[in-house]
Formats: sequence, structure tokens, C-alpha cells
Amino acid sequence: MLGPSAREESWQRLGKESFDLVVIGGGVVGAGTALDAATRGLRVALVESRDLASGTSSRSSKLFHGGLRYLEQLEFGLVREALRERELMLTLIAPHLVKPVSFLYPLTHRVWERPYTAAGLLMYDTMGGARSVPGQKHLTRAGALRMVPALKRDALIGGIRYYDAQSDDARHTMTVARTAAHYGAVVRNSTKVTGFLREADRISGVRIADVEDGRETEVRANAVINCTGVWTDELQSLSGSRGRFRVRASKGVHIVVPRDRIVSESGMILRTEKSVLFVIPWRNHWIVGTTDTDWNLDLAHPAATKHDIDYLLEHVNSVLATPLTHDDIEGVYAGLRPLLAGESEETSKLSREHAVARVAPGLVAIAGGKYTTYRVMAADAVDAAAPDLPGRTQPSITDKVPLIGADGYHALVNQADHLAGQHGLHPYRVRHLLDRYGSLVHEVLALADGRPELLKPLESAPDYLAVEVVYAASHEGALHLEDVLARRTRISIEYPHRGVDCAEQVAGLVGEVLGWSSETAAREVEIYNARVRAERESQTEPNDEAADARRKAAPEARSGLG
Repeated sequence: MLGPSAREESWQRLGKESFDLVVIGGGVVGAGTALDAATRGLRVALVESRDLASGTSSRSSKLFHGGLRYLEQLEFGLVREALRERELMLTLIAPHLVKPVSFLYPLTHRVWERPYTAAGLLMYDTMGGARSVPGQKHLTRAGALRMVPALKRDALIGGIRYYDAQSDDARHTMTVARTAAHYGAVVRNSTKVTGFLREADRISGVRIADVEDGRETEVRANAVINCTGVWTDELQSLSGSRGRFRVRASKGVHIVVPRDRIVSESGMILRTEKSVLFVIPWRNHWIVGTTDTDWNLDLAHPAATKHDIDYLLEHVNSVLATPLTHDDIEGVYAGLRPLLAGESEETSKLSREHAVARVAPGLVAIAGGKYTTYRVMAADAVDAAAPDLPGRTQPSITDKVPLIGADGYHALVNQADHLAGQHGLHPYRVRHLLDRYGSLVHEVLALADGRPELLKPLESAPDYLAVEVVYAASHEGALHLEDVLARRTRISIEYPHRGVDCAEQVAGLVGEVLGWSSETAAREVEIYNARVRAERESQTEPNDEAADARRKAAPEARSGLG
């Protein structure tokens, strides 16, 4: 549990205990590294200056996939590795959070394209070993149009359906972090690294500050692992060590539209002049993305421009019989991919997709990679820190460790009707909860004992129950309104009001758990509304510089970072 009492206890532990590893960064790679180290029997602490998954790890395409593009680039090892990870997530590690999703690949060229694509998909279907998703299915034009009636008739000559997997990335990352805490890791968000400790020529820990109240302390450790993604270079210079690789930020923008605006039984993958465009089913919505452009501005709040949104609409509308408009858009989000720039052979280990380097005695950095292979990256990072750790380091075992909520999930799905009856909920609602919490659903619903009003939907966001908001603050480490509306739930991208209409109700529920005064709750609502306003305004600007200026004008929820 990452609630208020655990937060205070973790601060005391950070200042008093000595650790084998301190992990900096609460994205999926940092959370995965903390879990990997904890399950090897190491003493580990994870610190994150903002919120868990507040950067790239809540702003991805939300797919666990091998990457069809990499096959064309002959990156067979990468695809095999990613498909193996997809299979592990679906079957063992996170079956409650990761689900199969189908895609239609529309064919547009006669004669050569079908056998060429089929050969690639045959490799895709078989490279990852055992499969828990169906194989490819070939369709005529009529068959493809029955599956996706939204397509223009002249947009394809046939199609092939194949499967990948998807997950709510922010929930998955937070669950990885909670699993690390379950195995003994100290996990703390709103905790910023302000400097590095040294003994002779080696890094021996970090100085940290609590972003919420300004307290400072020192954390002693045998090694520090920098898992900060697009902030890698920044942390590198703070440590005074020369970086072995540089990280370039690439902006990816997605838009969210209602499910009824694209009539289809399947997602789609469309070729563009540079890359591919996904149309991904997401509960009652579609996610359309992504772009791929350099970003050299504010790393914390990448801004989508009107140009980015127009690009996505133009490309998806080229195949849709009824085009999407700006008015159809419910949500927009922008994230930054941490791409490696100028890595060298000697400093990059184990995979050309990500790089791991021991940049100084006691300091390891990891960067690059993709969400799907976070577990492999984490294992590589801990292995790279092994020379700085006392004794023999045990091998990684996270391929055998289910995330919390996975155990018993399948049985509960079968018992959903019974569970619904017990709590006076619709079975559909219970299945939705199971796909967010797995077997932790009992813990969530227990918070409503004697408080039946918590089992009611939020007034302006009825996909979510009030009890989920309470649980986000009491068990999942949410400290601000933004944490709940943007990451513990996805209200900020799933509703046209983007969370503004339910901000006061949610602030009231969170405030009960965190002990907010009425003034604090009002300030949280004001800051959140300013964030939404700034994002909306940035999305009307023509270029990155103007959009960045608009977005940066909004105040920080975590004032210690302002």
C-alpha cells in the first residue's frame, strides 16, 4: 500500500537505512528495476520527483507489442524479445491488466502485398514462442469492410487481421511499483534527487528533498541507477559524471475519440509516409496515434499543437468514409520517447534497442528501449550495477513473478456475477473493476463497507466509482487531483470536459484521505482547471514553441517543482 502512513514511514527509512540500490525515476523502467532488485533479495529504494508514470509511461500508445515495423528493418531479435514479453504479460505477470486486441491491416496493392505481409505476420505469430492470441486471418475486401464498416470502399483491396495486446500504461506502471513495495522496496513519489553523495571516486548515494514539504535527507547506497528516460542527461550532469550516451526526446501525440465515431469491430494499423498510424480500441473510445517529431522544450509537459492534431486527423480521414473533425476529439495527450543519440558499441549492452552503462563507480544509467520490454531493461540495469554490490547478485526472476492483483484473477472473472450481487453492482461494473485491480478488487470494495455512497459512479465521469478515487489516495500513492484524474483514472482523456466537471467531487474524496482543508481542495481544483485550460490553448497553436509557452503558463500541482 502506498498511502499517507506508508509515505511517512518510507521517508524515515530513506534517511536511516542503507540500501544496495537507489533507483531514480518512477516510470515503468524505474518501477521494473526496483521490482527486479527487490525480488533478487536486494535492499532497494525508488524515488520519483513527480508521480509514478507521470512522464512517458502514462502517455504511450498503451500497447504491448512486438513492433511490426522492426521486422521490416530486420530487427528480429528485438521483435522476438518483445513478443516473449507480451506473452508473459498476458499469461502470467499481468493478465488482469494486459488484454489481447485485434488489428486490421488494410491491403492496398495487388499481387505482392498480401504474400509479403502474410510472411511478416507468420513470423510475428511464431517468433515469441507459445501464443495466447489468435493467428493472422486473411480477409477479402468485403470481409474487411464487414469487420470495419467505417472504411472507404476504395481504401483497401483486402485485409489481414492480427492480434497484439494492450494495457492502461499508467495503471500498469503503478502496479509494478506497488509490487516492488510488496517485496520490500521503499517506493516514494514527490521525492526529488537534488545531488549525489560521493566517497572518494565513487557515488555512494543521493541527496533528496520532499517536493511536498521541503524536507531534505541523504540516502546511502552501494549503487544508484538512473532510470529517468528523457531526463537521463540532466541527472547525468547533476552527478558530475560524463555521460556515455545522449538521449533525444521525440514527441508522440495521440487523440481520443468516441467509439461510435468509427464503426469497427477491430483496431487498425495504417501505413504513413514515415511510419505507421494506429487506431486502437480503448473501452468506449478509440485512440488514434502517433506522431514522431523532435522535441527540445519543456520535458515535463510536452504540448500537442494544432499541426500535430491535424496530421493525425488527415491521415486517419484518408481511409474513413465519415471523417473525424476537431469537434469529435474527447482527449489529447503528448508523450516523449527517450531515443538514444550517438550510443557507442562499448557502452551499449545486451540490446540495440536500449543502452545500459556503468557511467561511474556506483552509478548506472539506462535509456532507450520501449514500454513492452521494460522487464528486460530492468534486469539489464540491475546486472550492470552488480560490480558495485557486495556479495554475489542473484539472477533476475521477474519472469516468474506475477504483479499484485494477478493471483486469483481468472477465478474472480468467473465469479463476477456473484461478486456483483454481494455488493449491489452490475456484473459489467465488476468486470471493469477486475480489469483495473484484479484480485485487489476486494480491497477496493472494502473501503465502501458502511459507506454505500462510495459505490455510486462519479457524477460527471460515470465509468468510475467514487470508491476508486478514495482507493487511489489511500493505497495507490496519489497525492494530487491531477494524479487521480490523469493517471489513476483516465478521466482527463476520456471525457470532453477532461476532468473539469468532476474535479470538485474528486477533490472532496481525495481530501478526506489526505486531510486537505477546504482551501487546499479549492487550490487543487484551481490548479487542475488551469492545467486543462493551458493544454486546450496549446492545442490551438501552430508550432511547438507557441504551444510550449501556453502549456508552461499553468502552475505546477507539486509546488516544490515550480
